[in-house]
This record gives sequence, C-alpha cells and structure tokens, in this order.
Amino acid sequence: MGGIGRERIHNMKHDFKFISKHSPQVKSAYSDLMEILSLVHDDLRKQYTFQHEPVGSYSRNMITYDAKSNIGFDFDINIYPNDEENCFTAKQIKLLFKQSLDKFAHRYGYDFAEDSTRVLTIKVKDRKNSRILHSVDFAFVNDYEDDDGYDCQEYIHYNKKQNAYSWSEQSQGFYMLPERFQWIKGNGLKDELDALYIRKKNNNDDPNKHSRSLFAEAVNACYNENYDDVEGVGTFTLVVRQKKDKIGTITVNGGYEA
Repeated sequence: MGGIGRERIHNMKHDFKFISKHSPQVKSAYSDLMEILSLVHDDLRKQYTFQHEPVGSYSRNMITYDAKSNIGFDFDINIYPNDEENCFTAKQIKLLFKQSLDKFAHRYGYDFAEDSTRVLTIKVKDRKNSRILHSVDFAFVNDYEDDDGYDCQEYIHYNKKQNAYSWSEQSQGFYMLPERFQWIKGNGLKDELDALYIRKKNNNDDPNKHSRSLFAEAVNACYNENYDDVEGVGTFTLVVRQKKDKIGTITVNGGYEA
C-alpha cells in the first residue's frame, strides 16, 4: 500500500463532484469570462497586450463543485503578457490587470479581484445563501527558452509580507506534470486519478490551496503509486499509525523490514 492508500479519512467538510464543462451553467459562466477578458484586453491595449488560455480543470474537463459547502466550480486561466522589452515590472503587470478587471467583472456579478501568492481571484457570490457560485483564478506566466535550449516557464509571485512582486521559476514538478498525466491516462488509471483528486479536495482545509495545486498533488501521488508497480520494480512505504502505548504490539508479517 502506498500514498493513495494512506490518504486520511475523516468526517468530510466537503462533497466535491465533477461537473461537465458542457453543462449550461459552466458554458454560460465561461462565455461571460471570455467577454470580460475581451474588455480587459481592449482596456489595457495602450499599456500592454496579452494572450490567455484556459488550463487545469477546464482544459481536462475535470471541473468540480462542492455539493456540501459554499464552494462552486472554478476556472483556471493563464495570462501571457506581451512585454518582450521588459517595460513593466511584475507588480505593474499584475496590478494593471487587476485594476482593469475590477472595472468590468462586476458587470457580470463578480466581486473585486483578490490578490494572492500566485493568482488573482474573482468570485460570483450568492450572498443570500452565503455561497460562491463560481470563481476564476488568473495566473500571470511567461514561457521562455533557457540558455541550454529547454522550454521553461516563470510566473508572477506575490510576497504578501513584503508586499513584493517578482518573476519566479516554476518548480521541477510543474514540468513533469503533463508527462505524468499522459502516462496515467495511457495506463488506464484516469478513474483512479479522478477519485484521488476528489478525495484531496474533500480533505483540503487550506483555503489558500487552489485546485491547480491539489491536482498536481493528485497526479504525482497517483504516478508515484503506480509507476514502479506497472514497470515491475520499486519501493513502497506503508505508514502505520498507532497510539504510543500500543506501538510495542505492532507486527509486520510477510518478510518485510519494519
């Protein structure tokens, strides 16, 4: 038993379920979002232009909503600023976008954008029933080729304590994610990944941990659990939890090292 089997089980605060990107409510919200981005693009044209791309759950048709609490579905959008001459700082790029976004998003029922470490977030709320109907996370990224010819990506990172914005390199895990996701699909493990992703979302108590991070955790856990098993080699770890006064009674049978 590996990482998937060790996922903690408790009384869930959430009950996440999948919803198709072709459902009427998702299609309507996505259409509004594209209109907002068009307005922002026109508004910012004199400062800088940008491309945008839906990523994450929408691109994979793995959108979720919480049937138990107040969390609706969400979109992940990458914003690619066109600033090859480095005319704008990371702070200017993100805050100019936020300023423009706040001009138009409220027309479609969104609140003002919230700034966090990696993204700007806007939300449509049902205030009467204290529910988030849906939300959008905007990440600001730049694709480039390093000196060795490798494709790389950096993102705008916000350090709240220091009120500082900077371009930061994506982690190594980011670059392995697409390949690992394809490997999971190619080996018939997509249903297992879906179940793990839902479980991680249900068990998540950190409001600052977004769907992108939870999906990456699920992909890596599913891959690490199954890769060596499929290839026929590997080391697996079983973590057994027990009260201190019962530790002496634990035994491991089958010739395995304890």
